Amino acid sequence: MSRLILVILLLMATVGAVVAYNDPEQVARASDTVSDFLRKRTTVKTQAVEIQRGRGGEFALLARINGVNAPMVVDTGATSVVLTYETAKAAGLPLELLDYNVDVETAGGHTKAARLTLDRLAIGKLVERSVPALVVPHGTMKTNLLGMSFLDRLERLEVRADRLKLHGYQ
Repeated sequence: MSRLILVILLLMATVGAVVAYNDPEQVARASDTVSDFLRKRTTVKTQAVEIQRGRGGEFALLARINGVNAPMVVDTGATSVVLTYETAKAAGLPLELLDYNVDVETAGGHTKAARLTLDRLAIGKLVERSVPALVVPHGTMKTNLLGMSFLDRLERLEVRADRLKLHGYQ
């Protein structure tokens, strides 16, 4: 509320400068002052995580799934987060209730996966809840994939040289 009052006062000061001075330069300076003030007050800082490219060219990171550490590789070609059976078990997911009825293509070939929802997936300060994911059968994959069911929730991704920066919303 106090910000709104301050903005109104600044706008009134700008209008006052127009009326009092009738000088285009004074008006422009007053307008710039108000614009700068508003820009500083409305800028929203986002959470961001930076990941260094690995030797093999991949962006690998350590995530936390339901509070359990899990190594993952960022994969924008994967439509979903994909977990190995071993990671899902370590995270305490209900593996005995899963139905492996989703066809997936992995680097090792065709397999079936099971759908589930992760209560919480965190990459550093970026935390998402109720993230759709897939689990593949035991021994099917060697690593977990951070796919688009998580990445689509971010404000943006940016790659610069050998760094990937994930930007979350405030």
